[in-house]
Amino acid sequence: MNQEKFGAFIKKIRKENHLTQKDLAHKYNVTYQAVSKWETGKNMPDIALIKQISEDFNVSMEELFDGEYKKDNTKKPYFIVIVIGIIVFAILMFTLFQLFKNDDFDFKVLSSNCDNFDISGTIAYNDQKSSIYITNIRYCGEEDNTNYKTIECILYETDQNIERKISSYRYESEESIRLEEFLQMVTLTVDNYNQICSDYSSNHLYLSINATDYDDRTTTYKIPLSLASSCVYEISS
Repeated sequence: MNQEKFGAFIKKIRKENHLTQKDLAHKYNVTYQAVSKWETGKNMPDIALIKQISEDFNVSMEELFDGEYKKDNTKKPYFIVIVIGIIVFAILMFTLFQLFKNDDFDFKVLSSNCDNFDISGTIAYNDQKSSIYITNIRYCGEEDNTNYKTIECILYETDQNIERKISSYRYESEESIRLEEFLQMVTLTVDNYNQICSDYSSNHLYLSINATDYDDRTTTYKIPLSLASSCVYEISS
């Protein structure tokens, strides 16, 4: 094993995740000087830390020791993700306008003033029905580096304590996924929704995100789609 290649790869992973040496040091309860020695090949973390780094950053032990990716694990720069989201949202708005311009439909942005999540979408509505489109969900809570095996995002409506699932997006694969990566994939569409726009003020729509890790622990986020001030989340085993 080449310690210099190992160190250069640790540095590459750190920068891809927008971390400073102090950030990485704090994450693994070591000094930033220790991180500097790792990255210059003068020293290496112990095997327990290497295993933890492997799990946290979704790279194999083999990749760490060889100092290079064996598959395309590189992350897109965050600004590219934002640009893509804006383009998709603009295309969606244009498409909705073309679909509904002759049916007296109006449009407004659907969002949630939530501590842990930023959500944006579109409602196309008239006095008889509405359609819901959610294309951008961003997690902005505490850093979550957990590798999940399944995550599902479900759009619910409630009516007098009765819940009805009206749309969902589920990820289940042999490859693990993190919450932020999953949310970039989510698109929820509900056409010909029978509620009218004024009903949204009654706080009867919400998202539920259920993420299950490899210890079969499930983290559930409940996100009201109204002028809510906070999110509720719980972890169950």
